[in-house]
Amino acid sequence: MISTNSKDLLAMPISDFIISSEKVAHVQSGNSAEHALLVLTRTGYSSIPVLDLKYRLQGLLSMKMITESILGLEHIEYEKLPDIKVDSIMEKEIAVLKLTDTFQRALDLVINHAFLCVVDEEGTFAGILTRRVILKQLKKYIYQKD
Repeated sequence: MISTNSKDLLAMPISDFIISSEKVAHVQSGNSAEHALLVLTRTGYSSIPVLDLKYRLQGLLSMKMITESILGLEHIEYEKLPDIKVDSIMEKEIAVLKLTDTFQRALDLVINHAFLCVVDEEGTFAGILTRRVILKQLKKYIYQKD
């Protein structure tokens, strides 16, 4: 049986839990794979959001996607990095949350993702919601006394 507190948590809007877009590393769709590799390496993230010039979410880019794009038959072709554009190698079909979505929707989606991108009504990138934040909130609600 789900407690009242749990129901309250599941119905909460995710807007209280997101990490703001200003604090999230990203690349733009027209950037080179070389630039994206530098951003991923410097931040230590495994993947990052890809935005257009109006800061609308376009997809996600990971280190694996970049590496696969420069794998040759006999060696890694690093010289290709400046010529490969992010939008040609990024993942476009991604799970996305809206600012108005509930914690329950985020919980359903985050099972398969370390983080979820959040957009506003116009598709503008608002930030991310991490699995860590969701698990911390769940723990807080599970262990609090009714």
